Amino acid sequence: MDLIFIEGFTGETIIGIHESELHRPQPLVIDVHAGVPHARACETDRIHDTIDYGVVAERLRRLLAEHRLTLLEAFAETIADILIGEFGARWVRVKVVKPRKFADVGAVGVQIERVAPEPEPSRPGHSAAVIQLLASGMLPGKR
Repeated sequence: MDLIFIEGFTGETIIGIHESELHRPQPLVIDVHAGVPHARACETDRIHDTIDYGVVAERLRRLLAEHRLTLLEAFAETIADILIGEFGARWVRVKVVKPRKFADVGAVGVQIERVAPEPEPSRPGHSAAVIQLLASGMLPGKR
């Protein structure tokens, strides 16, 4: 598994459950690690054969500006979904931190890991049966 990562991405957004958090942006620090099975870019040296962390960073900026979530857990889950769904990661680790949330604490936050769902295996014999129907002129769903 090859890991593409961004650590220490900092932005501001409105997020939280307390009244004091809901009216002005506060800083978040985001770390993302996205796993891809042996990136083809290792052989091709082409950015299109891997996850472009510049594009991921831009997507994180857009998420900070557009989301309407209140919990860091839901925010981290959304990032994980984006990395898997939009960027094709097979595994992700997302850490979202509110630095200096409390005067006596360096940071609070959440870290999650997710794995992309396995593709549905085709049913044995199903493809062969469809090919046999097509060859005989009988198309599934046609009468």
